[in-house]
Amino acid sequence: MSSYDFDLFVIGAGSGGVRASRMAAAAGKRVAVAEERHLGGTCVNIGCVPKKLMVYASHFGEEFEQAAGFGWRVGERAFDWKTLIANKNAEIARLNGIYESLLTRAGVEIVEGRATLLDAHAVEVAGRRITAETILIATGGKPTRSHEPGQELGIVSDDVFFLEEQPERVLVAGGGYIAVEFAGIFAGLGSATTQVYRGPLFLRGFDEDLRRFLAQEMPKKGVKLVFDQIIERIDRSSGGLVAHFSDGSKAEYDQILYAIGRSPNTEGLGLERAGVATTARGAVRVDPYYRSNVPSIFAIGDVTDRLQLTPVALAEAMALVRTLYHGQSTELNYDDIPTAVFSQPPLATVGLTEAQARERFREIDVYRTEFRPMKHTLSGSEERTLMKLVVERHTQRVLGAHMGGMDAAEIIQGVGIAIKAGATKRDFDATIGIHPTAAEEFVTLREPLPEPSPAPEREAAE
Repeated sequence: MSSYDFDLFVIGAGSGGVRASRMAAAAGKRVAVAEERHLGGTCVNIGCVPKKLMVYASHFGEEFEQAAGFGWRVGERAFDWKTLIANKNAEIARLNGIYESLLTRAGVEIVEGRATLLDAHAVEVAGRRITAETILIATGGKPTRSHEPGQELGIVSDDVFFLEEQPERVLVAGGGYIAVEFAGIFAGLGSATTQVYRGPLFLRGFDEDLRRFLAQEMPKKGVKLVFDQIIERIDRSSGGLVAHFSDGSKAEYDQILYAIGRSPNTEGLGLERAGVATTARGAVRVDPYYRSNVPSIFAIGDVTDRLQLTPVALAEAMALVRTLYHGQSTELNYDDIPTAVFSQPPLATVGLTEAQARERFREIDVYRTEFRPMKHTLSGSEERTLMKLVVERHTQRVLGAHMGGMDAAEIIQGVGIAIKAGATKRDFDATIGIHPTAAEEFVTLREPLPEPSPAPEREAAE
């Protein structure tokens, strides 16, 4: 019998922490998990789940309008923010209960409170010292705050889910997926919405065509986009908050949301005391098997600052448990992981962008189409859809698939299986499409785009 209180102690009951706890307990290990807030972590409580519910809510306004083209007449309608928030809270509470049940039925002890490391095998929670043979850090990430004067008057993504009133005028600062998603939500719910980003185009790291496509489409949904600007100062005014921009202009808003990124949630965790090495951003440094430089301490999920995706944290948890408790040293393959942005319209992608493919392969073919979806031939909407395949010319292997438009995430999930399996363009061509759908375009793309013209010598040097 081990001299430790537990075989595994998990700090953080988010997606990764809960999965690792349950699977380790199923392997016969004595497991405890500490959580200082709510079971389920960021995704369930202040992330992807409530945000997707709000995305659904934000679509109804335009769908009521579009219904007229199909012969429907919708009567008087109004949106009530408080009802949405109350119903969202009830659903999250239900999910919290499910997570508690999953853990307790698996035999995992839930320890309420903030856990801090004391040494390589001990933590402290609410004054209680607990020892474990192995400690897993799964504390996730947190929104990054800005530093300009008055930034404390703004809110971050965590706060949006608990706003008592819907802001009539909202400014969203940032250019990542969280920023574009919340800009779409607020605009769809009727708020006058502006999004400001410091660069010339948002969603850095995504395929360039997708980035341009979304910048083309979001203004159609009522979002005012402002690029190459930053907020230099925020002042409180009698009517709300005044944002001063780097071009000398200013504007008044009821709410200013900072969505400028997320950072690993390791502050005050006691990592230094236990000797755990971190990156400059505060992420726990781990090897391919999620072990830190301290042999008994591991870390998974957003706290390692790799891919900040819930399914990735779940997969890492499974790989960790196989490695630790099933004698199967397991490394997760991070290639070709599908992801989606629930912007309006949504984006989804899997595999390499065109730019990445051109860097890695000598010759590629690019297939692309843009069209007005069939639904909108009657709805009156000018929303469009973009679909793109990136193919290695020599082997015809499909390297990447990218889509912007209705149902993008649902469609790319299936395409992701094909790409993970190494499908070629010939396989796509040999697949019969489902008609009439947007998805069939992925198997009917026939002619690659012409090769891009060489950049001028001066630009190429830059």
